[in-house]
This record gives sequence, structure tokens and C-alpha cells, in this order.
Amino acid sequence: MGTAITLIVLLVLVVGGALYFIKSSAAAKQRKLDDAKADARRLLERLGGQVLNLAGSNIAAQQAMADASERYNAAGSQMEQAQSIEQARLVKDTAVEGLYYVRAARIAMDMDPGPDLPRDVERERAGEVTEHRRVDVDGQVYEASPEPGEHTPHYYPGGRVAGRPVPQGWYSEPWWKPALVAGAWGLGSMFLFSAMFSGMSGIASASAWESGYDAGQQDAIDSGDAGGDAGGDMGGDGGGDMGGFDGGGFDSGGFDGGGGFDF
Repeated sequence: MGTAITLIVLLVLVVGGALYFIKSSAAAKQRKLDDAKADARRLLERLGGQVLNLAGSNIAAQQAMADASERYNAAGSQMEQAQSIEQARLVKDTAVEGLYYVRAARIAMDMDPGPDLPRDVERERAGEVTEHRRVDVDGQVYEASPEPGEHTPHYYPGGRVAGRPVPQGWYSEPWWKPALVAGAWGLGSMFLFSAMFSGMSGIASASAWESGYDAGQQDAIDSGDAGGDAGGDMGGDGGGDMGGFDGGGFDSGGFDGGGGFDF
């Protein structure tokens, strides 16, 4: 009888401990979600204040504020549906992107750009336009500039679109938008990128861009350091490691001819 009582007590303790652990884990997860949503909401409200109170005084600023308003509406919709930490972070990312557009609008109007914004690794790795370019691609003129202007009213804060880096800068046309909508780059996009950015410091070459690499990754590949020992151990040990370099990274299959630009 004593043994049975002991077993029952142990069973109750085990079940109670399991229930307590499950409850504590759920509470901790909920706290993390609440914190993530609060962080996203703070940036969303900051973006909303700018969108509602700042009006562009020139074409470049007006376009940047229109893009900021679009991000504000998208982030608001995402916030209503956010039920996980990852979804809350997506709200934050969208709101931050909107704030970059607001910052661009303020710069275009010669205003104080405001406090620093959260950094993004992909945005920094995509590079930025450092000189004015005017190119003709299949009869259509495109321009890129580090500064806003009458002919370059479309701003992009930099980052990856459909897996490829788009440099931060001001453009005559939002040439990245078809890929942003379709999720794939169209036929002729590589030629446009090559014509616009060829030889520009800090920007990937057209072939590297087509493979999804930024300038830093291209430099690593060119120098033989693509994240591993490309050559392996070629001497001394006859069983040298020749498998350090994976040629699959140069898969040109990433070039999707459907949708987007068709030159």
C-alpha cells in the first residue's frame, strides 16, 4: 500500500511539474511576442506620425512620402494579423523601410533627416549609388544618382529584391518594382543593371548580381575565399581536401525570364 501511495505522489509531482513547465513556457513565449509587437508598434506609430504630418514640397519628396505611406499601410495590415514573433519582426522591417523613405523625403527638402534608423545588413551589403549615371537601354533612358533631382525622383533604401541586391539611391524609374511584385527578375534586367552600375565602386558586377551576390561576396570569390578553402590541401598529403569549393554557387538558373522587365 505504501509503495502505491509513493507512486501516486510521484506521478502527481511529475504531472504537476510538466504542467508548470508548459504553462511557464507559454507565458515566456507570450511575453516575447508582446515585446516584439510593442517594438514594432513603436516604429509603426513613429512612421504614422511622419506620414500624417509631413508633406513633400517637391517631386522627389512627394514620391518618397507616397512610398512611405504605402509601407505604413502595409505594416498596419501586417500588425493586425501578427500572431508570432517572426510576423511581428516583419511589421518592424516594413515600418523601418517606411522610415527610410521619410528620411529620404526630408533630405530632398533640405530638412534635418532625423534620428538614426535601425541598421540592416542586407541594406548595407547592397551598396549605394556613388555617382550620377545616365544610360540608354533598348531605347529607354534610365538615370541613377546619389542625390534626389528632377530626373531622379524615385528613392530606394537598398536591400534585396527577389534575391538580388538593389543599391540605395535615387532613380529615374523604379526599375526594381516589377521584381518586387512578381518575385522574379525579368528578361533584360541584367543588361539594365550592367549598363547602370558597371565599374561603380561598391557595386557587384552584372554576372555576380545575376547570381545574387553583392560586391563583398564577389570580392571574396575573386580572391579565392568564398567562405571556405577553395583549393583544399594540394600538397604534402596525397588525400588533400578538394571539396572545399562548391561550384553550385554560380548557378545561372537564378535568371528568370518571366515577368518584370522585358527588353
